[in-house]
Amino acid sequence: MTSDTLQLAKDLIAIDSITPNDNGCQRLMIDRLKKVGFKVSSLKFGKVDNFWAWHGNYSPVFVFAGHTDVVPVGGNWKTDPFKPEVINGILYGRGAADMKGSLASMMTATEQFVADFPEHKGSIGFLITSDEEGPAIDGTVRVCEHLKAQGQNVDYCLVGEPSSTQYLGDVIKNGRRGSLNGRLTLIGKQGHIAYPYLANNPIHLAIPVLDALCNELWDEGNDYFPATSFQISNINSGTGVSNIIPSTVEVMFNFRYSTESNYKDLQQRVLMILNQYNFEYKIDWEHSGYPFLTPKGDLVNVCIEAIKSVKGIDSELSTSGGTSDGRFIAPILGAQVVELGPLNATIHQVDECVRVQDLEDLSIIYYKILKNIIL
Repeated sequence: MTSDTLQLAKDLIAIDSITPNDNGCQRLMIDRLKKVGFKVSSLKFGKVDNFWAWHGNYSPVFVFAGHTDVVPVGGNWKTDPFKPEVINGILYGRGAADMKGSLASMMTATEQFVADFPEHKGSIGFLITSDEEGPAIDGTVRVCEHLKAQGQNVDYCLVGEPSSTQYLGDVIKNGRRGSLNGRLTLIGKQGHIAYPYLANNPIHLAIPVLDALCNELWDEGNDYFPATSFQISNINSGTGVSNIIPSTVEVMFNFRYSTESNYKDLQQRVLMILNQYNFEYKIDWEHSGYPFLTPKGDLVNVCIEAIKSVKGIDSELSTSGGTSDGRFIAPILGAQVVELGPLNATIHQVDECVRVQDLEDLSIIYYKILKNIIL
């Protein structure tokens, strides 16, 4: 027989919700939450669907956070990405791992918990968006700002991102690095390549400064974070022909920075390096996420204990990987935040999949976390 968790995961995957379109996933979740007594506030910002749901009126406040949007399909699948199939115990479909499987496990864990403890202490919340895989402008960040303005307190938050690597629960993300993007344009003078003394080649100008930026020690990290990383992602210049010195070169770069640095200081240090060289330039910045860290304590310890009781393994704490919506929840609402979900080996790939048993076990883990945090 198909379990409730598996069936809900399949129902969610069957909805084509390529970012930022929700297409009814949230309505499916909201209807179920209302049936077990949750109050729900739908929050649409721009074209993005979000909702905030809550059960209970007391502290502590524990929140499940996640997203219903998925990345585009791409490639040739062995199954229809929006017609979920189980093959040899593996559920295939876009969003199976990232993160409709987690949403299903959150829902069934919560439904069971509320049925078992209708008069539970504390409060349970759901913060769900359809703008995590896209620009993330009208999603979780806007909901967090709204909740803060309403005076809503959040003590603990579990984001259902796929954190596991080899086995369910082997890794808990208890923090993420910040992300700072830069677009640097070095301005030279165009000219004939045979007469370089009549021009000023910006590519040549860029080489020593890029070498300096690449070799700068920005910080040494700490016990939770590796050292801040500077990486060049794109270099664009030239007219496409071989006999013209170009007038500009554009360099795109990114900092993934630890809690030992902050983005304003990083900007200033970049400018100090640039100003050591004799050239004209302009630079544009985009700060896309603050770092956050939840050290060992109430939430982390409860997660470790729940995983140990269900899977019999010791979890590793990690702050590696890209950004998540935890970058908004932690600084805006001041919550302890962790990410805990299924294996991430196939996320954003063709034939994305998740073990059915992992979804069942994840629901039990979520239930135990609720029980140990709320009661």
